[in-house]
Parts: sequence; structure tokens; C-alpha cells
Amino acid sequence: MHLAELNIAYPKYPLDDARMADFVDNLVRINTMASKMPGFVWINKDESGHAFAQQTPWPGAAANLTVWESVEQLEHFVWNTVHKRFYNRKNEWFETMTAHHFVMWWVPEGHRPSLLEAKAKLDLLQAEGDSDEAFTWAHLPHVKLWQSQRCG
Repeated sequence: MHLAELNIAYPKYPLDDARMADFVDNLVRINTMASKMPGFVWINKDESGHAFAQQTPWPGAAANLTVWESVEQLEHFVWNTVHKRFYNRKNEWFETMTAHHFVMWWVPEGHRPSLLEAKAKLDLLQAEGDSDEAFTWAHLPHVKLWQSQRCG
């Protein structure tokens, strides 16, 4: 099995606003780096080839959907690369969310989840909490970097 992950975010400003420039100007860089990481399998791209999809099942939100060979490889990318610097600045660019905005789930090798499948997993997580079907870092006791390295 491979690991699918989705995160959604509601931008505070239009993506072409100068206040979003540092985020937008580095999207391709971060996604290119991810695609070269050990364990990276796939990233969802919209019709125009953008990996930060703006046409999503969440009106006003943008989404990022990827597949990895293992949770450890995703964990390494998120917390041990330049990605972490941008993650730690997310409050500059995105609204604070009170509902779940990140979910992981297992998919068969070769499967490419859709945003609608990802929405169903996020909805399941929101309704029932962590389970074997839809989970967060907290559901994986052997994965610890999120506890010590996430932003406040």
C-alpha cells in the first residue's frame, strides 16, 4: 500500500496579491523538490498543470494531493526539508482553520486518488476522528517529527 495525503487551505488574499508572492513564487520549487524525494509517487495537477489546485470541492480553498511510498518518506519531506520553512509561515498566507484540513489514508499501489475521494476521507476524519480509513500524524505512533517540529 501507498500513502495518500491531502491538505487544503483558504488563502487570505488572491494568489496574485503581492502578499502571497513568497508562497506562490516557491510553489514550483517545493513541488519539484518533492517529486525528486525518495518515496514520492504522484501529485495531483489541475487542467493547467498546477499542483496547488484551486478548483476544489471546498469553495474558496486550494488543495494539494500527493501519494508517497511510506509515511516515513512523507514525514521526512514535510519536516526535514525547506518545505518546513514554508509550512511554518502558513499563517501569513492562509486562514486559520477550525476543522480538519489535512488527512492521510492508504491506497493500493498505482491508485491515483481524486479530490472527491480525498474530500470523502477528510469528511470521514472530521466526523469520526482518526481511524485506519482516514488519519492524521497522531494516528501513527511511530511517526514523531510532527510533535516536535510543527509550528505553533
